[in-house]
Amino acid sequence: MGAMNEWLPVGVESSSAPERPASRPRIAARLGGVASRLGKYALDLVYPPSCLSCRAAVEAPGTLCPTCWNAVRFIDRPYCERLGTPFAQDLGPGLLSPEAIADPPVWARARAVAIYDDGPARALIQRLKYYDRMEIARPLGRWMTRAGADILEGADLLVPAPLHRLRLAGRRFNQAMALAAEVSRQTGVPADPLALERVKPTPPQVGLSKIQRAANVQGAFRAPDEARPRLEGRRVVFVDDVLTSGATSNAAARALLRAGAASVDVLVFARVVVAG
Repeated sequence: MGAMNEWLPVGVESSSAPERPASRPRIAARLGGVASRLGKYALDLVYPPSCLSCRAAVEAPGTLCPTCWNAVRFIDRPYCERLGTPFAQDLGPGLLSPEAIADPPVWARARAVAIYDDGPARALIQRLKYYDRMEIARPLGRWMTRAGADILEGADLLVPAPLHRLRLAGRRFNQAMALAAEVSRQTGVPADPLALERVKPTPPQVGLSKIQRAANVQGAFRAPDEARPRLEGRRVVFVDDVLTSGATSNAAARALLRAGAASVDVLVFARVVVAG
C-alpha cells in the first residue's frame, strides 16, 4: 500500500497559516519511526528476507517465493461443504461428497488452506512444528482466516488442539495454539487454550490406518469442569495444523459437544486429500 496522505489540521485553510512548533511527543514519535525503519533496513542487509519454505530471497519477510507459491495446492471452491475436500468440477452450491454422506464426521464443517503433500505445505508445517520457526504461524494464521471465513463468521470461541503435558514438555511449544492466536488476532474471536485438554498420551498417528487412528485417540480429550461454562452453547472452531483422517478432530469435537458446545467446526492449515 502507498503511504497515507497527510492532511492539514481542521481550521487551517491554506499554507499561509502560521506553523506551530511540533510538540516533543510528536518529535519523539517521528524519531522513533525513523529509528525503527533504519533498524529494519539494517536487519534486512544482514538477514535478507527469505522464502518461508525454501529460503530463497524474497522482497518481503513472511512470504513465499513465486516458485513455492505456485507449488502450493490451495483449496478453493468448489469443495464439499462438510469435509472441505475439493471437487474437480462445480456441480452447484452446498454439495456434499460421497464420503461425507457415507461416513459423516462428528464436527459440522472443515476448512483448510491447502492440500497436505510433499511440497511447500508440508515444509511449512514441519518448520513450524519441529524447528521452532514461530514467525511462520503469522502468515499461516492469516491464510487460515481467509480460508475459514464462513465458519469464523459467527464463531464464539477458538479452541486449539491441545498437546499432552509430556509431549508439550518435550516440544516446548504447541503449534495449534500459535495458529489459533493468530486467527484470533485477525478476527477478534477469542482463543481458549484451556477449554480442552489431552488426557491420554497417545503415540504418533503417522503410519496408522483410519481405524487405528480412531482407536488411538478414543477418549484422548476432555473439557475440564471449569471450562464447561465457557463452552456451554458456544459455536466453537477447533484449530489444528493438519487434518488427516479426521480422527483427532472427531475425538476433540465429541469432547467439546459433550461439554455443552452448540456446534464444532474445524479449521486447519492443510488437509490430506486421498485421490479417488
